[in-house]
Amino acid sequence: MECRRALALAPNDSEVKFYFGKQRAIFGELEPAIELTKQALATEPLRANWYNWLALYLSGLNRLDEAERAIRKAIELQRTAAYYAKTLTIIEIQRGDAQAALAAAEQEPPGPWQDTALAFARQMGSDRNAADGALRTMIEKYAERGAYQIAQVYALRNDAKATFEWLDRAWRNRDPGIEYLRFDALILRYKDDPRFAAFCRKVGLPVPGETTARKT
Repeated sequence: MECRRALALAPNDSEVKFYFGKQRAIFGELEPAIELTKQALATEPLRANWYNWLALYLSGLNRLDEAERAIRKAIELQRTAAYYAKTLTIIEIQRGDAQAALAAAEQEPPGPWQDTALAFARQMGSDRNAADGALRTMIEKYAERGAYQIAQVYALRNDAKATFEWLDRAWRNRDPGIEYLRFDALILRYKDDPRFAAFCRKVGLPVPGETTARKT
């Protein structure tokens, strides 16, 4: 593995640690990913995006208080950056707090990530018209380049069939969102579904509980 070799050659290089951690997370190895990312941040504590990734890994393990601290640090460092409030939205959804999730989504700067965050948050509320409308917006705007995020919305709607259909579409589109699969708190609600195992095998990622995977 190139990252492992790079770390052996430059054991104090924070970027090597971060990217090695990211690779470990992609393969579902979240504990070492968290440790490597924390080590990277210890020497470069102003990397807002690294805090966001750390928050996502922690979210994948349902370590929500730690995840919130990490993403709020990212927001503190880059208040106008896109994407970070979306991560906070996911954390509030995991907590089951619909109001806080919507408030977080509304903090996201206008654009695709705000549309995504709002679509997530509105699935939690009691206004089904708003939830349905947010999903329609996602499909109308982002069916080709945001299939993975649409799968996440369907996961929140507890529609397993549509979730896996959109995951398949994301794979056909070579959607980069696939790399989130093994630490995605929204999709991982289906980790015990046989379709999740089948999809992991198809895209070359380890199945939870298994130790091997095909090369991606």
